Order: sequence, then C-alpha cells, then structure tokens
Amino acid sequence: MTELLSVARAEALIRENTNRFGTETVSLTAAMGRVLRQTVRAERALPPFDRVMMDGIACRLEDGASLRIAGMQAAGAPPRTLPEGAVCLEVTTGAVLPQGADTVIPVERLVREGDNVRLQDGYAAERGQFIHRQGADCAAAEELLAPGVRLNAPAMAVLASNGVSKVEVAQIPSIGIISTGNELVAPEDDVAPWQIRRSNEYALAGALHARGFTRHDFAVVQDDLAATTALLEKQLARHDVLVLSGGVSMGEYDYVPRALAALGVDRIFHKIAQRPGKPMWFGVGPQGQRVFALPGNPVSALVCGVRYVVPALLEAQGLNAPFTFPTRLQEPVARIPTLTRFVPVRLHHDEQGQALGLPRPMTTSGDFNRLSDTDGFVALDPGPGEAQSGDIARFYAW
Repeated sequence: MTELLSVARAEALIRENTNRFGTETVSLTAAMGRVLRQTVRAERALPPFDRVMMDGIACRLEDGASLRIAGMQAAGAPPRTLPEGAVCLEVTTGAVLPQGADTVIPVERLVREGDNVRLQDGYAAERGQFIHRQGADCAAAEELLAPGVRLNAPAMAVLASNGVSKVEVAQIPSIGIISTGNELVAPEDDVAPWQIRRSNEYALAGALHARGFTRHDFAVVQDDLAATTALLEKQLARHDVLVLSGGVSMGEYDYVPRALAALGVDRIFHKIAQRPGKPMWFGVGPQGQRVFALPGNPVSALVCGVRYVVPALLEAQGLNAPFTFPTRLQEPVARIPTLTRFVPVRLHHDEQGQALGLPRPMTTSGDFNRLSDTDGFVALDPGPGEAQSGDIARFYAW
C-alpha cells in the first residue's frame, strides 16, 4: 500500500507544480477586486500643493484679529496671492493655500461684519494650522502599491488619484468544474429516491467566485470510462484548471485517474493523510493545466477545494495576503492518530479580538446541510487524544 502524503507535503507538491498565471492590462474600472501585478508609484508629491483643510479664511497670523476680506480662493482654482496689509482671502476646503498666507482660520471661529471678519473673542490661532503641507503624505515616485495586493477600495483610490487608468493585473484562469456520478441530477430536475441533486459544483464555484475566480463553467459525466475520457479531453483543451469531484476512490466506477492518465495528465500525487478528503488527486496536464480531482462526498470536496485549490490559485495569481489565521478552540475535539483532521467551526471573536472557533463536527463527509451553520474549518494535526479547549488551530474560511 502506498504511504499517504502528509498535508504539508501535498501542499508543497502543488506549489512546486503550479506556475504563476500571466498578466493582462485592464481599465481602471475593470481592475476592481483584481490582483495587482505592477508597482504603483506616486505621480507627484501628495498633496501636490499646500492644501487648505477647513472652510474659512487664509491670512498672515501677525496681521491681527480684524481683517478685510479681499476675495475668494476656491478649491480647483489657480493660487492667488494674499495682498499686503490687514487682509485675508476666503478659502474652501481643498483649495490651494494663497501665496503669502501662513494660517487658516475656520469659519466657526470667525465673526463677520460686512466685508470684514474678526476672530471670536478668546480664540488664539496658531501659525500653520489647518494647512496640509505639500508632500506631507508622500514624495514623488514613492512606492504606494506593490505587486500582489488585492485592489480593494483604498487601492482603487490610490490608482485613480495617481493617474493610473490602465492597470496590470493577474489573469483570471479559466476553470472547468466537473461532477461525476450516475446518481447526480440537476437542481431543477425531478429527483428519484435513489438519486441526489448535484451540489458540489455550486459549492466549489462559490468558494472560487468569492476569491475573484469568476471564469468557470460546469460539466457533468456519468460513471463510464469512455465518456469520462472524452469529456476530460474537451475540458483540458478549454480550461487552464480542472476541478473534479467524484470518481477518484478505489471503487469499480472510479474512472477519473485512468481517464486522466490516458490523456497524458501527469499524476503528482493521489491520497493524503487527512479526513475528510483522503482520496484527493492532483496532476498537471500536457499544456500545464492544473488538475485537482477531489472526492465526491460534499464535505470532502469543499474542504479539499478550500484547503488546496483556492490557495494554489491565489498563489498562482501572485496574491500577497494571508489566506488563513490562527483561532482558539472553544471546546475539545478528538484528533485522529495518523491523519490530519479538518473540523468545521463557527467563528467569532472575544473582547480582545482573539478569533474563537466553536467545533461543529459533521457526522459523515456527506453531511453537508449543516455546513451552512459554520464559517469554515480548522486543521488538527495527527495525534492521540483530543485537542483541548484553548488550543490554537489554523482556520480556513469557506
């Protein structure tokens, strides 16, 4: 009997056999949520001028508490020069500080008297107040975004404010999600007592879609070697990645490994020392396609998809962000002496911000209906006895 791979070794083999996806240049609006693959530098010093931070007046502090209004410096207008004498210019938030001015007085601290203003009694202004100095945020050419970041809302603002209208991002791979089995029927079809509705493809697509992998389609094949081989040949020609569920165990109708071998897909490994998901298969196609063949049981398929497929694809995109984090168990849960155990948990945080995982073990790897009451799963290393309440385990979100 072939020795089972450890989880760590399986993960390492996937990493060793998964190259980076290419890049493409897209419009700014199309870049939302994508993985950046270029360095973004400041177009110029920011702010690019001494910027007024409050509506009010701009003045010289030494000119006194009673000033004549000599005009308006509005946001978006070229800079004006503050005339000599006991004068001021009205200013709006975001305006260029008028040349010659050194202080901004907010409108809430002013008393207007015709064309003059004076400071409220008892108000003491400070030179330089409410002025956002040129270059205070960053210098020209300073690095603002590094390759590998997810383009979230702040990152999109950085791109736009620095004139980056075309953005180099990681390509989104084309993914074929394939279900195998004679017992499967579509969600919209009538179901016989001996059949089950297809759910694995929708669960896997949900996990992928949530991480930005939106280019996927579905296929289904009966338990037949010729039909499986023919379908997989078409899918390999069409997609960068295949994610299969079912047909990888040791049963008479588990044709997936044989079909993949016939098509020239190089098997990297088959079976991992874990529960659920022991029969997982991984290989590389003739043109470098990544092929993940997962067990057919719904919990096993989803756990393997989240634990191996999603991280591998994110790494292939170059994403530099943690995919998992530590959580503290709230209840004891049994380990498995020779296998890594993946246990669904409900997640919340204590008052100190520590992530807490409440174990919600499934009765079988087909018991997927209760997964909707969980947020993900934790990984427990092989060993005797129990993981105790308070122990730390890695959490993976669905």
